[in-house]
Amino acid sequence: MTTPEFLPLIPLRSTTVYPLGVIGVQIGMASTLEMLSRHPADGQLTGVVIAPGGPDDLIDPDSLEKIAVMSRISDRLNMPGGSLQATLQGIRRIRLLDVEEQDGYFIARTEEVAETPAAENIAEDLIAKILTALEVLSSEVDRVPREVPRILRMNLSDPGRFVDLVATLANFSVSSKDAVVQRLDIQDRLLFALSEVEGQLQRLREIQEERQRPEQTPPPPSTPAERAGHLRQQIKLLQAELGDVDPVEREVIDLMRTVETAQLPVRIAGQARTEIERLRAVGLSGPDASEIRTYVDTLLHMPWRQRATSGAHGIDLTHVREELDRELLGLNEQKERLLDYIAVAKLRGDLRGPIPVIVGPPETGKSSLVAALARGLDRPLARLELGGRGEAQLVGMRRTRAGAQPGKIADALRTVGVRDPVFQLHEMDEIGLGKVEGDPIEAMEEVLSWEGREAFVDRYLDLPFDLTDILFVATAHDFYKIPRDLRNLMVEIRIAGYTPEDKVAIVRERMLARLIQEHGIAPADIDFPDDALFFLAQGYARDSGLGNIRRALAALMRTRARAKAEGDSTTWVFDRDRIEDILGLPRYVATPAESSPEVGVVTGLAWTASGGELMFIEALKMPGTGRLIITGMLGEVMRESVNAAYSYVRSRAEALGIEEEAFKDADVHVHFPVGAIPKDGPSAGIAVTLAIASTLSNRPVRHDIAMTGEVTLRGKVLEIGGVKEKVLAAHRAGVVDVILPRGNQRDLREVPEDIREDVHFHFVDRMDDVIALALIGAPVIAEEAATGEVVVVEEGERMAARERNDRSDEDGD
Repeated sequence: MTTPEFLPLIPLRSTTVYPLGVIGVQIGMASTLEMLSRHPADGQLTGVVIAPGGPDDLIDPDSLEKIAVMSRISDRLNMPGGSLQATLQGIRRIRLLDVEEQDGYFIARTEEVAETPAAENIAEDLIAKILTALEVLSSEVDRVPREVPRILRMNLSDPGRFVDLVATLANFSVSSKDAVVQRLDIQDRLLFALSEVEGQLQRLREIQEERQRPEQTPPPPSTPAERAGHLRQQIKLLQAELGDVDPVEREVIDLMRTVETAQLPVRIAGQARTEIERLRAVGLSGPDASEIRTYVDTLLHMPWRQRATSGAHGIDLTHVREELDRELLGLNEQKERLLDYIAVAKLRGDLRGPIPVIVGPPETGKSSLVAALARGLDRPLARLELGGRGEAQLVGMRRTRAGAQPGKIADALRTVGVRDPVFQLHEMDEIGLGKVEGDPIEAMEEVLSWEGREAFVDRYLDLPFDLTDILFVATAHDFYKIPRDLRNLMVEIRIAGYTPEDKVAIVRERMLARLIQEHGIAPADIDFPDDALFFLAQGYARDSGLGNIRRALAALMRTRARAKAEGDSTTWVFDRDRIEDILGLPRYVATPAESSPEVGVVTGLAWTASGGELMFIEALKMPGTGRLIITGMLGEVMRESVNAAYSYVRSRAEALGIEEEAFKDADVHVHFPVGAIPKDGPSAGIAVTLAIASTLSNRPVRHDIAMTGEVTLRGKVLEIGGVKEKVLAAHRAGVVDVILPRGNQRDLREVPEDIREDVHFHFVDRMDDVIALALIGAPVIAEEAATGEVVVVEEGERMAARERNDRSDEDGD
């Protein structure tokens, strides 16, 4: 972009923009508002320059004749009070000449300038020094965020641009920012930035030295003079018992005595004594007195030595299994995996190794498993919710910062009172989400790695605390939403969800007795037949977990409790009619897939964090010009899958009995209903392909069959994940036939045996197999012979092919 000969100016007094930078400014200066009104075009070029003086001082045009930044104006927004907000995008440095005021605003003649590059070795040395100083500064003061050094390290290719970023991110003063703009010599600019950062660091050190000058703890008495001092200390202790000391001395002595009796480690006790001596120096009413008391109290109540058990060797696996079985019915595989982990720890004598993470939909028993594990190990349970936590909330905030406090990890250990609890890390897949400060993912990685656990330092305590005795167990809804760095430290234990039969058994064996007791009624007051519980599970609680059925049962029991409080002593039999009278009509009814075959409507199977779900895919053909329309809340992978499916169908048009004109004279609209729910992933490939093939060939799709699988452009069906959850979803919806990739046949071992008996599985290798199984009508499939000829298979041959496929599936089972 060439520099115009003349440019209108925007004088600023509180900030500036640098080349390649973008800032938002609120403009209230009359001359600038006049300039903006006379140049309303979006993208207007201007010269941005810092004007000397205060907000209300007049601007001398001569003071603006210096280096400025040519910028582009965009995103203008009128604000209350007559001001205007705009975005300025810096382009390059320019020199302003002959500045004058015309028509109420400033204008200047411009001149291009050249920057003098710095020698590569000198620039690298200065950049390293600036980064080193900023690393220290960002960890100590709030005005320089901790992310600043990391951002700067990602922008090292241009030393001049690097300095501009330093001035922007390191909170330089306005005059210092202008000084950076004026320096065309890159080496000079780097030296100036280094002096500014080191000056801020020097001021920080001076403040810290003034605020915190700890006295050294005296060594044990060994010389006569030291013995005399010790005796004087004993006298002071006697005086304290007589009440002859001032309040400060009394508090100091009491704290010293507490430290002596607390049996703290040597280093911790020494730090506590140092802080207590500081309290003596500042007095009870000093500005740091409250902060010192809080810190010393935290040191005294941290479980530096306290243990709940004798260690990993003392684990009783039988007791752990009993507690797991007592708490939860079923989940045998998940219990076995936890017991495997505990057995390894028992044999090795420590908890080194991957962190178990229990993954599953909401209210499937993840937290209950962790609580039962803690009881089985005879350890208290500490719990930390990670969603929305910032770095300082997890590992503490330094005492030099206002409002400093320990992190949630140290605080949880202080609450349970032992150094070896079972520590549940809840919502592990939500760590780092939302507006959080710092990098909680990196902080948690340091905590969970074995080396990090051995040398964990809470920033508030500023002392090492050994976390190696803690049994960390994480819970999450989606294993693959856990950040990769953390996922590498974990081993997944998955809970897929519960079938209606599972829910009826759990209610009968575990839940009813607890709910009866919670609602103040007796077992004789209610009667739930099994068919009523099954109706409740299917009609009101089709979720993967137990939350809905627990809430539905609680609502029924509240109604019964009120009747009993009013004098009704009969036994209520909760049949279908009584359940509907209290809860209303069932929330879940037969799905569209259970009605009748339709052209272009396919039942797919999807995996979500809440379990498996049916996903209906609709395709519609209409007159047009061959466009493919895709609607629904879809991700990029899903959209690519639809385009690939359309291409495959077009390549197999002759085999499917589709005229070539259909692709030229008709538009195909593929829609994924329930648009508010995000959908992404390749596992709907065969369902999308079948829907497009159905609508273009005008042949209906079987309504009693659901499918999942990824398809390639060549028509090969690839395996997918989440088989157990998807099969459970199909079973809950009453679907009896499921198409799966043949590569997923081994995953059926995770599906409960009773469901495997109810559902008929079809394992396919190619898309032709899916078409043969699901499309109704003839011609159905065309196979390419070795000679390349297209052979049309009629309806009778299609049925025979299906029978052969079914027999091969049974042989595979």
